[in-house]
Amino acid sequence: MTMTAAERFAQGFAALNKNNLEQLAELYHDDMVFTDPLHTIQGLAAMRDYCANLYANVRHIDFTFHHCQQLSDTEVVLRWTMTFQHPRLQRGQPIAVEGCSFLQFRGDKVYRHRDYFDAGALLYEHLPLLGRLIAWLKRRLA
Repeated sequence: MTMTAAERFAQGFAALNKNNLEQLAELYHDDMVFTDPLHTIQGLAAMRDYCANLYANVRHIDFTFHHCQQLSDTEVVLRWTMTFQHPRLQRGQPIAVEGCSFLQFRGDKVYRHRDYFDAGALLYEHLPLLGRLIAWLKRRLA
């Protein structure tokens, strides 16, 4: 069975680590744009730098892709869970964040990548002072 471009992307992205970031060129076009709730990155070189910084600052990061929804010949949504460990967040314990990626392909490579996830669950809830404030607010609003 032949893999779709989205399946190849998910497999390749899940296999990324600090030692193989040159493989980003197999996944993305040179003029790609990546956007998430915290960043907008333009161009493959900037994406490489972003990923290098990301992998340098975490103890572990893992993406598990759960579902792929083909929207059109060139558009796909991937659901995923990112699990990571950062020495300064949650005392270095694993943090899992659910999210999804909206991908637009040109040929077999992504040129637009937009991630959707709860930035609080990723970062803010795990910061010492801000995390307590967010937990208090959630309790008050429940």
